[in-house]
Amino acid sequence: MFDEEKIKEGVRLLLEGIGEDPARPGLEETPQRVARMYREIFGGMQGDAAVPLSKRFLSENNEMVLEKDITFFSTCEHHLLPFFGKAHIAYIPSGEVVGLSKLARTVEIFARRLQIQEQMTAQIADAIERELKPQGVMVFVEAEHTCMTMRGVNKPGSKTVTYVARGAFETDIALQDKFFRFIGY
Repeated sequence: MFDEEKIKEGVRLLLEGIGEDPARPGLEETPQRVARMYREIFGGMQGDAAVPLSKRFLSENNEMVLEKDITFFSTCEHHLLPFFGKAHIAYIPSGEVVGLSKLARTVEIFARRLQIQEQMTAQIADAIERELKPQGVMVFVEAEHTCMTMRGVNKPGSKTVTYVARGAFETDIALQDKFFRFIGY
């Protein structure tokens, strides 16, 4: 699926389009560098969240499990510019828990795609709900979008917040409040 030659040609055309010479010193290897970078930053395109979430452990705990401050970098599908921030994930187990690093890996799978934040937040919640079948799940994402901070309205430091609440988190406002207190919101 990943076509490095098309990316390199596209970067050469982009450089020409902005008035640059792709053959000038400093730019001659840029198409190759960008192609390697794209392979990395879009590495989640074929990722499957079921893989990291498949490693589970039995647990009698039925209280909230929270992994907070999961840093991520993603790319806005509208402008092809980065957005970055932190994700916070909580779930109420139904007899099984997942290794905490697996929640961060799940965020990475969805963040390393052309994406919008609203969709990414829901995809993370959907994957956890589908794979772990918890009593409830809540995902909160806070991010800065460079498509808004370095161009357009030019408001650096502004943040976009999205969250999804499912199951017990959707119906229990006290549980939602506890989640927000735990993440400092």
